[in-house]
Amino acid sequence: MPEKNGAVDKLADIAIHGMLEKKGHNIVKIDLRKLTSAVTDVMVICHGDSDRQVSAIADSVIDEVKKATGENPFSKEGYTQGEWVLVDYVNVVVHVFKKDIREYYAIEDLWADGILQEITTD
Repeated sequence: MPEKNGAVDKLADIAIHGMLEKKGHNIVKIDLRKLTSAVTDVMVICHGDSDRQVSAIADSVIDEVKKATGENPFSKEGYTQGEWVLVDYVNVVVHVFKKDIREYYAIEDLWADGILQEITTD
């Protein structure tokens, strides 16, 4: 299904752009499409320095996706605490953490069988 894959990659790239707009740190894209047990096609992960920045990054992702595609997230969780905000677009799931929470949960390690791409900000 190249059309679906192209749409998934485009959505992930838009989410990454939203993260970069608010200076998200250590952005990682994990392609899970070849795994049979995956809950989504692609995960995009980053962290912020504070609960405010975490929320701002998640808002930026939502705004950029809405602007580019007209799509709203299927669900979003974690805004109350601002330590880990999850934005779910079904085929793309975005995780925005505070650094210590990201280290504790180590999502990248849990999905290490996926294809991991680190996004550089050069």
